[in-house]
Amino acid sequence: MRIAIGCDEAAYGLKLEIIKHLQTEGIEAVDFGAKAGEIILYPDVAQKVAEAIVAGEFERGILLCGTGIGMAMTANKVPGIRAAVCHDPFSTERSRKSNNAQIMCMGERVIGVELAKYLVDLWLSCEFAGGGSTEKVERIMKVENQYRG
Repeated sequence: MRIAIGCDEAAYGLKLEIIKHLQTEGIEAVDFGAKAGEIILYPDVAQKVAEAIVAGEFERGILLCGTGIGMAMTANKVPGIRAAVCHDPFSTERSRKSNNAQIMCMGERVIGVELAKYLVDLWLSCEFAGGGSTEKVERIMKVENQYRG
């Protein structure tokens, strides 16, 4: 599995830790984020990662900023993307199993490195459960399609 990962300067340190963790698991992480000392606007990073996922270049993505909120808000503007803020195990699991999220978002100012690594592993191990959630995800996409111009 190849993962697109991106961050702004607020989450540069967490990004490095997550990339290192993914590599030890044999997962390739392609970095779309800020470089050392670079100031970058998180919407630009979120858009690039989301577009790469929609284009089929990656199955999933991880976006990191101070809180994860801005990344999620921006990624969700890209048609076809479902991004979720994942700061606890239950929400992280449900983002995949119930909502089929392709992007997880986390905030370096909100959670620690060890929890972030645990949540990444959990998120990557989960698949969309379908069943009763299928109609709900289809409805999300229907709402999105109503606003495409």
